[in-house]
Amino acid sequence: MSEGSGWVTASPLAAAYDTVRTTTERLAAPLSPEDQTVQSMPDVSPTKWHRAHVTWFFETFILSQYRDGYRCFDDDYAYIFNSYYEALGNRHPRHERGLISRPGIHEIARYREYVDEQMANLMAGPLEKGLPELITLGVHHEQQHQELLLMDIKHVLSCNPLRPQYLPDAAVSDGLAPPKADWTEHDGGTSEIGYTGAGFAFDNEYPRHPVYLSPFALADRPVTCGEWLSFMEDGGYSRPEFWLSDGWAVVMAQEWRAPLYWFNHPDDPGAWQHFTLSGVRSVDPDEPVCHVSYYEADAFAHWTGMRLPTEAEWETVAAATADGDNFLGDGPPHPRPAVSTNSLFGDVWEWTSSAYSPYPGFRAAPGAVGEYNGKFMVSQYVLRGGSCATPVGHTRSSYRNFFPPGARWAFSGVRLARDP
Repeated sequence: MSEGSGWVTASPLAAAYDTVRTTTERLAAPLSPEDQTVQSMPDVSPTKWHRAHVTWFFETFILSQYRDGYRCFDDDYAYIFNSYYEALGNRHPRHERGLISRPGIHEIARYREYVDEQMANLMAGPLEKGLPELITLGVHHEQQHQELLLMDIKHVLSCNPLRPQYLPDAAVSDGLAPPKADWTEHDGGTSEIGYTGAGFAFDNEYPRHPVYLSPFALADRPVTCGEWLSFMEDGGYSRPEFWLSDGWAVVMAQEWRAPLYWFNHPDDPGAWQHFTLSGVRSVDPDEPVCHVSYYEADAFAHWTGMRLPTEAEWETVAAATADGDNFLGDGPPHPRPAVSTNSLFGDVWEWTSSAYSPYPGFRAAPGAVGEYNGKFMVSQYVLRGGSCATPVGHTRSSYRNFFPPGARWAFSGVRLARDP
């Protein structure tokens, strides 16, 4: 079949594939074999599991389907590296991934090399119609796991009593206090949300559809650690009037008194420190607060007398703003001091008050790949904007991240909204 009758070339796509695969290995490089095997809680996956799972994705959804005569690297990997695809058979329990001592990181490296070679051969020639879109999905899927890798290893290292660094030299404050939050006013009315354009988007960003908004205002920067300290000092974690019932139950059961990774200085109980990917640091009051749950974000908003934005409000404002610049780079990801730039992107994912549910007219793709997003559209809340651990170019105004309301290990923060 000629290129004009259904085949496409893969040169830019092959470059994108090479870049994402190289980035994953760069992120894993500072970690020892022991670091890469630990699972510190059920929601965390070992680093080597992430490296293998994204490789399994390309092997299962692309090579096994589109490369004639393809032989899997190891047939047993389908059981231990499948994440949640029920249509593809039984899986090793998620909470027991840390028990997989073998294959080790060197075997995982050989697995990645094998699949990369096969993918390079596949992309050296023209690709069938629809295959570039599937490879692109795999690239974006691996970018998601790059952020998960960093979230997870931060939790793993925080559990080590030595609190080791992942990488040194996280950014520090420039000493300039952030200005008082200003507000972006919106008159309300009919707006449209959902992806529009020719580039990639996940299925949960479709279809684009109209929404009606009442007049509202959105803060032009995220909530800072200093503002969160004021909430704590006013008894925020001990006053049930601010909390949803489920959230208060979690606060009591898990004895939350501060954001995840915060702890009192051993020699000065009034001073707060937190664990970062560059080790222990004093809490900088000018940085956006990070690693807070939906429950905490909602309680803080109630304490201020304001609220969290809906995802439609957030997207409507974000669609008209420029991208931020604090995304995943070469150093350890960490939020930078908050400034009034009116950018809604980067630094911290921002909780919205919107439950994660399908847009009107949403239909999951047929087959196992349709399990990617749609099956999780219950009991979760939407976050927007990307974080300091999100790969550059991965997010956009219509991007819908989602987590359960009690989750705190994501790079998640808060931006307030208010009514007139």
